[in-house]
Amino acid sequence: MKKHVSQSSVDGRCRAPPSKSYTHRAILAAGYADGATVEDPLVSADTKATMRAVSAFGGHVDRSALDAGVLEVDGFDGRPETPDDVINCENSGTTTRLVTAAAALGEDLSVLTGDDSLRSRPHGPLLDAVESLGARAESTRRNGQAPLVIGDSLSGGTVSMPGDVSSQFVTALLMAGAVTEAGIEIDLETELKSAPYVDITVEVLDAFGVDAERTDSGCRVAGGQSYSPDGGSYAVPSDFSSISYLAAAGAVASDAGSDGVVVDGAHPSAQGDTAIVDVLDRMGAEIDWDRDAGELRAAGGDLSGVEVDVGDTPDLLPTIAAVGAVAEGDTRIVNCEHVRLKETDRVTAMAEELGKLGADVTEERDTLTVHGGDSSLVGAEVDGRGDHRIAMALAVAGLVADGTTTIAGAEHVDVSFPDFWTVLDELGANVTDA
Repeated sequence: MKKHVSQSSVDGRCRAPPSKSYTHRAILAAGYADGATVEDPLVSADTKATMRAVSAFGGHVDRSALDAGVLEVDGFDGRPETPDDVINCENSGTTTRLVTAAAALGEDLSVLTGDDSLRSRPHGPLLDAVESLGARAESTRRNGQAPLVIGDSLSGGTVSMPGDVSSQFVTALLMAGAVTEAGIEIDLETELKSAPYVDITVEVLDAFGVDAERTDSGCRVAGGQSYSPDGGSYAVPSDFSSISYLAAAGAVASDAGSDGVVVDGAHPSAQGDTAIVDVLDRMGAEIDWDRDAGELRAAGGDLSGVEVDVGDTPDLLPTIAAVGAVAEGDTRIVNCEHVRLKETDRVTAMAEELGKLGADVTEERDTLTVHGGDSSLVGAEVDGRGDHRIAMALAVAGLVADGTTTIAGAEHVDVSFPDFWTVLDELGANVTDA
């Protein structure tokens, strides 16, 4: 599917969708429990994959009350059954990694696979860790990529693994480790990238009554614990990754003197992507965040380039790159090599697609520099690369490009922000079907 985005002004009030990261963890945590209610979940292509995995392990996810913002999850109580069929994680890397550790708890074997993009993503360090903890974890092609064969009763223990490939490996082991006999202690051999996502995991585990912690050398979780949220329910906060596109739209495309874009539901949490507030503020946007009310306002200003380290916030790279193409001067996005290991190589994708719109971009292995002062954006046909975050970031650039920008693969926003195009239209953007 393609969408046309023409040069537009945006303003108005909207609400951010629930967090994808928290929803994945909450659904699986409810699966590890006898069951639980998940309030305000994000229902998207990715989180549906996690729901299917919980069901495959013998749980059940009831979506009949979604109109009231509720998922009812019957859990598998810490011991997954053998799935009747292959678990198809589609395009969800988060599902694959978290479910790999869950599947390792089973007495028998599970097979995990996904689409072309997912089958190219690395899981080797997690597979090695699971095997060193006493279970079976194999890549059928022996390359660390799905399809994966997992099982044979993970027992727990101490494991060493790199921290600079994916924080999801750590999350997976912490969630599964709580229901093992011995627990799991993780010694990280390298710096932990995307560390706030592990903080999210620890926060969700705490809400489900599970003690886990970061340590000087890594992380640990005691064994023999049970998942049970207070009052039997857990409420998912809003998603700051998604908020980043809305705030960026207000920063680049609101008229002078307007209130810009106001996002409701922007409450503080462990999400590292709250950093977008500081980034846009440093770039010169008019930012006002009422944390108590959960209200974030972003309006235009004289934007100028800054340097941003995305070691802990990889999902912000596309948003920052799009804003950088509008700002004066250079925007340097550093510490970004791990951003190449997402649904697509997001560093190259943003360099090439912004280039089609007329942006001057320099790509290095670990740095992306957008030369805003040398860029003049003009509408063109661009490719979302099958990646929700690339498509949404290109829409932000399209709001200020001269003429019309056509975005191929627009349907992929369903992964994390299914209503993105509707929300953008309601804010005044000129968005039409191609």
